[in-house]
Amino acid sequence: MNLLVSAGATKVYAILTHGIFSGPAISRINNASFEAVVVTNTIPQEEKMKHCPKIQVIDISMILAEAIRRTHNGESVSYLFSHVPL
Repeated sequence: MNLLVSAGATKVYAILTHGIFSGPAISRINNASFEAVVVTNTIPQEEKMKHCPKIQVIDISMILAEAIRRTHNGESVSYLFSHVPL
């Protein structure tokens, strides 16, 4: 992250699929220059969010449900990449 800031970045975001915050991860995030750490709700984050206001969670339940429905019906899942807003 220091490299990004020294290269001129004014804001740095971390985007993660699964937020597995173990050990000192929360204190490291709190002490880092991240604007936000964005994760999906594949792992519950309520407790971690109490200790780290930088964590933001995106609900992907509807996207997963639609992907399952499309797979079951033999429809294109790749359609979701360009037509479903987060």
